[in-house]
Amino acid sequence: MRCGIVFFALVIGLIQAKLRVDQIWPGGFQGAIEIPISNQVTEWNIEIQFHKKARLDAWLGILRSETDGKIFLYDNQPWNAKLEANTVFSFEFTVNDGVTPSDVKSVSFKGQPVNIDSSSSSTTGSTPNPTGSTPTFQSTSVSSTTPLVAVIDGKYNYGAVLQASLLFYEAQRAGKLPANNRIRWRGDSMLMDKGENGEDLTGGYFDAGDYVKFGFPMASFTTLLAWGAIEYKDAYEKAGEFNAMLQAIRWSTDYFIKAHVSEREFYGQVGDGHADHASWSRPEDWTAARPAWKVTTQKPGTDLVCETAAALAAASILFRSVDATYASKLLTHAQQLYKFGNEYRGKYSDSIPNAAEFYRSWSGFGDELAWAAAWLLRATGEASYEADVERHYREFGLDKRPNEFAWDEKTAGVQILMAKITTKQVYRQQAETFCNYIVRQAPKSLKGLVFLSQWGALRHAGNVAFVCLQAAEAGINSQEYIDFAARQINYMLGDSGRSYVIGFGQNSPQRPHHRSSSCPSRPAVCDWNAYNSPQPNPQLLIGALVGGPDQNDSYEDRRDDYIKNEVATDYNGGFQSAVAGLLHYQTK
Repeated sequence: MRCGIVFFALVIGLIQAKLRVDQIWPGGFQGAIEIPISNQVTEWNIEIQFHKKARLDAWLGILRSETDGKIFLYDNQPWNAKLEANTVFSFEFTVNDGVTPSDVKSVSFKGQPVNIDSSSSSTTGSTPNPTGSTPTFQSTSVSSTTPLVAVIDGKYNYGAVLQASLLFYEAQRAGKLPANNRIRWRGDSMLMDKGENGEDLTGGYFDAGDYVKFGFPMASFTTLLAWGAIEYKDAYEKAGEFNAMLQAIRWSTDYFIKAHVSEREFYGQVGDGHADHASWSRPEDWTAARPAWKVTTQKPGTDLVCETAAALAAASILFRSVDATYASKLLTHAQQLYKFGNEYRGKYSDSIPNAAEFYRSWSGFGDELAWAAAWLLRATGEASYEADVERHYREFGLDKRPNEFAWDEKTAGVQILMAKITTKQVYRQQAETFCNYIVRQAPKSLKGLVFLSQWGALRHAGNVAFVCLQAAEAGINSQEYIDFAARQINYMLGDSGRSYVIGFGQNSPQRPHHRSSSCPSRPAVCDWNAYNSPQPNPQLLIGALVGGPDQNDSYEDRRDDYIKNEVATDYNGGFQSAVAGLLHYQTK
């Protein structure tokens, strides 16, 4: 593979345009058509034609038509229809199936032809912005009592990142896919998933680069996504992705409702992690029956069912204005699961030993009890839930300062959420203590990444960026925490010298530790040869955040490095919600 940026000169009438090539490998390349915008554009389309059949993935536009596998016509997305004058629009794409840059036959923009010039040049250039806007970051002084308005002029296209992240979640869907599925290389899968008594357990999300449905981290990222959508609905609407966000949440919550087969029975895992990890194939090709494990009164799982209760309660708030009947159903299941978890206590990984090999509950279940009660307090306003939070606080010592906020450690989330709900000084002080530690004292890499764990380092940074944005929303050191969140997210998007979000920005990862995207297009066989291939993944896993670098900012794009280069649904949860927060604060 060759890296670096190569520009091929193109001409639109008297306007000079460029075909930028970011990375090239045997059989394909990643690049962009860069088009100078002289006058403001309110809608656009772009047509790319190749000399030979190609497989083009371009997520900045909506595919209107494809002719003979050679001609691709895209219309603008709702969120990027408007292009400002005197900017450069970069239409990014990845192309495979034996295509090289010289196979680009013609390009047209808004019906105007682009003629390929015979000259070409190499340059390192600056990172273009997909919307064409000039990137800057401004820090504005805001006191803890000042309303938070217009404090960020976004350095990156946060709306594009939201869409990309949601596309990653679509790529992780299990079950019968909807007719509007936007991931063309994914199909229906695991339609045989059933409980012990034949209960339908299809749907839900695959956890990471594998095909197990681990209920605990699934519930955790669902809570974070719902929280972000509640706080930053305007950001999703600005990006044109609010309906897609609702569907992403519902893909989880519909599955949780199925898994809650009775008031005191809940299926917490489908698929054997060991059998799954021994295979390298597509989920669509898996035909063997899979085991399913549940928690019951005899085998309790307080942490699992209470995190699920939190997810369902948060989702009920989100759906209240769009589907009141569904919101009420979510809340009923949330209340039942919280009651089940509170009355029959125990760690879920003791009851589901297979989960303990992959997602052991290290922190216990006290934080999830308080977390669920806090979300039920926010969803219902019932004082009994506030009393429960206080009771759990005393019983489990939740006034401590944790070192992270993660799928297994919710203490900081409880502190910050309660600071927002109640405005009580005790919670505000605990929220400030945590975020002050994260922002001012926690280990940082040389380039500024807060480094809390080497396994999925970016996931941890995204999580604390988001929860400290919530502390900022509560008026606690607002600008300092917002600036911190922006530094963390911008590090992931390119400030580190590369993008860690697949398909976005410069030099994004090409070889994630992810089975289905590493497989060639069907009907070709997918096996361990795909894992061992040195080539980039044939399918573009748009929007996935990889684990990320070590504390020295060192990273290699290697498929066999599951610590730095695996992706996971919980990796994107806090990250995506933090991006929504930055878009919310972005100046217009």
